[in-house]
Amino acid sequence: MSDAVAFPQDRTCPYHPPAAYGPLREARPLSRVTLFDGRSVWVVTGHAQARALLSDPRLSTDRTKESFPTPTRRFKGLQNRRTALLGVDDPEHNAQRRMLIPSFSVKRTADLRPRIQETVDGLIDAMVAAGPRAELVGAFALPVPSMVICALLGVPYEDHEFFEAQSRRLLRGPEPADVEDARHELDTYLEALIRRKRTDPGDGLLDELVATRLETGETDIEELVSLATILLIAGHETTANMISLGTFTLLRHPEQLAELRADPSLMSEAVEELMRFLSIADGMLRVATEEIAVGGVTIRPDDGVVFSTSVINRDEAVFPEPDALDWHRPTRHHLAFGFGIHQCLGQNLARAEMEIALGTLFRRLPGLRLAAEPDRIPFKPGDTIQGMVELPVAW
Repeated sequence: MSDAVAFPQDRTCPYHPPAAYGPLREARPLSRVTLFDGRSVWVVTGHAQARALLSDPRLSTDRTKESFPTPTRRFKGLQNRRTALLGVDDPEHNAQRRMLIPSFSVKRTADLRPRIQETVDGLIDAMVAAGPRAELVGAFALPVPSMVICALLGVPYEDHEFFEAQSRRLLRGPEPADVEDARHELDTYLEALIRRKRTDPGDGLLDELVATRLETGETDIEELVSLATILLIAGHETTANMISLGTFTLLRHPEQLAELRADPSLMSEAVEELMRFLSIADGMLRVATEEIAVGGVTIRPDDGVVFSTSVINRDEAVFPEPDALDWHRPTRHHLAFGFGIHQCLGQNLARAEMEIALGTLFRRLPGLRLAAEPDRIPFKPGDTIQGMVELPVAW
């Protein structure tokens, strides 16, 4: 039955997995799906099996491998490009990650909290001054993480419209040529920025990497540009979508929102549950390099493997009543940030941004509500990071 399921598919509700993934939930822990080009690949939907496979070195993230699965026609625009962190295996991945870990530690994130709070307050001040209505994606959800990642990396925020536009093209295309051109534009921009930092350094992470890694020969400019691209895009796109979709979801669940407003100490748990519930980065990709026996099936060398995070995070064996939003369930073992060596490097920063952004938004705007009928508010298609295209609100 699940062989006929196409992957990926659009959601019919922005905060639930696609209804057509029903057979995948029933067929846990592994089954088959068909990609846009007709290729059949394994899809992992069981939580325990996903954790095991995401930690298995016999699955590769190297997108340049000929047998690496291609989920969309647009993805072919990146197929032959080496991608730092997300698209390399150990030991190269480990070396890249070690360069960056100190900048995304719990302590470094704690040091950034006052700056995040200041950013959030400033944006809400501007909304209130211009209110009582706003388009929340452009006025708040996108600027919060964009400002923060720019400050962290040392990228001029005045260039945000350029790199946000290129990020949209990179993630949504629609054509492979759009993706290739966007990647070229970002590469050119970041290479020029890094070269300027060699003679006119600032105090961002890129400046530090130029001084301690590039000038010492431990990395080259091509690798540094690739790292900067991943950090810049992931640092604003994912959190922006979580803030917008998280806000929409809370407004559609008034009882849970009322509980959160009555007890703001629940915000940390609420963010974890929202990440599980929303699973915005659905469809992590791998290719097998060796034979793997798991979940009663055998994955062969060169088989493509897709991890459907939206289904994995609704495994009722781990999350009772998984389709309910519940602040009181233990959710720290969700896989919204992935698992294993490729688990999201920026998860501490993302948590802090979401806690501060959502907590402050609903505290300062107690009358916040949707300013359009919910079913008329556009959200993103299933072949990219999930989130709201726009979010009209009033207070």
